[in-house]
Amino acid sequence: MANTKQAKKRAAQNLRQRVRNRSVATQVRHVVRDIRQAAVEKAEAAQGMLTSVISELDRAVRKGVLHRNTAARLKSRVTRTAAAKKK
Repeated sequence: MANTKQAKKRAAQNLRQRVRNRSVATQVRHVVRDIRQAAVEKAEAAQGMLTSVISELDRAVRKGVLHRNTAARLKSRVTRTAAAKKK
């Protein structure tokens, strides 16, 4: 348990940040899962979802939840998946 005023404040800040970060990370996992599922079922839907997925990944990077290289890797993978199912 935090003893000093500063430590108590940091503990409260960490809790707020953890809640926000979990929310963003969950949203990213859901959109990536949804586009992969759409690519299997219907390629046109996956192509339409691609811009929103990339936007969501970029937003997570801006908020500091994902590293930029992690987001780049995910963007590359979902783009290839959507393009491959299009053929």
